Amino acid sequence: MTSPETPETGITEGGTEGAFRDVLSKDHARRGKPPVHFVDMSEDERIAKAKELGLPKFRVKQLANHYYGHFDVNAAAFTDFPASKRDEAASVFFPELITEVTRQVADKGTTIKTLWRLFDGSHIESVLMRYPTRSTLCISSQVGCGMGCPFCATGQLGLTRNMSAGEILEQVRVAARMMQDGEVAGGPGRLSNIVFMGMGEPMGNYRSVLSAVRQISALPPQGFGISARNITVSTVGVVPGIRKLTEEGIPVRLAVSLHAPSDELRDELVPMNKRFNTTAVLDAAHDYWLATKRRVSIEYALMRGINDQAEHARLLAKRLNHYGDDWAHVNPIPLNPIEGSKWTASKPEDEKRFLDILHAAGITATLRDTRGQDIDGACGQLAAKER
Repeated sequence: MTSPETPETGITEGGTEGAFRDVLSKDHARRGKPPVHFVDMSEDERIAKAKELGLPKFRVKQLANHYYGHFDVNAAAFTDFPASKRDEAASVFFPELITEVTRQVADKGTTIKTLWRLFDGSHIESVLMRYPTRSTLCISSQVGCGMGCPFCATGQLGLTRNMSAGEILEQVRVAARMMQDGEVAGGPGRLSNIVFMGMGEPMGNYRSVLSAVRQISALPPQGFGISARNITVSTVGVVPGIRKLTEEGIPVRLAVSLHAPSDELRDELVPMNKRFNTTAVLDAAHDYWLATKRRVSIEYALMRGINDQAEHARLLAKRLNHYGDDWAHVNPIPLNPIEGSKWTASKPEDEKRFLDILHAAGITATLRDTRGQDIDGACGQLAAKER
């Protein structure tokens, strides 16, 4: 699933030289790889591992049913599994990859941000949000982020390492179990939507992210059964990753964090633009629409006096309408402030004017809800801090 442009390491080609360099944390890639989990194994690898434990192959399907169908890794309670093998099977197939450190609640219990500790002491965050008609989980795919966007808390951390598919999927399993058990305000329910908009650049960890996408969307006992159409993969504009995702034929929604309509401004706000400029990014995104007929989400954080003026809205509309079809949905996002940042949210009247200009130009646009802002759980605020 990898390519020279999007290797498993998460360092893009040109990441150590050229116009853009990934911003690495001081702890980058020093901790080794996480334990191999059931979801990291192929079917043949699972069967071979079961054989080592003296278990027939049908036991693998039982484990899959527990994991994907019931969101359960507590093998001690698997009454359909040999009692003498439960502990050993749990140790081999379900090593603990993420451990809850803190849980913060906002929006009358409908938004829950969880801080997780990984096997090497790294920290990541996920945010579960319940709405009247859906429940959405925002998940992380890297420890930190190497994209270096100056207005984003995660971007200030630098990239420590990629996460395994197991570490990504465990965020989903736990959230699905929380919904099932009624741990979110509103009573028992079902996790319905996944967005790769937490910590990290998903295209920088393409192999693990794609494995996770396939297992999230496959029906039990191969996956969690969440429709691929309800999965969103976000990117700051890693064009080779967008092109590769286009070829996969999986109807996930693509979200592009554009944040500026011109190269001059975007060079300042999104350093990756020095490598893949706005034309390259929009061309790749439009090709994704042509191939999948899934409208692309254009994410646009509105920053006071920086990118929120009438001329910015008009240029954005012009750039999108250049392609001649209704291919994009713009999500202007009121900037969520981060500690010590000079960037701040737009004035309400400027937000309204920005939307009005887009609408007048025939662009579909919706001002994004900023859930979890008071617990630093909104877009751009995830910094994996213990509180």
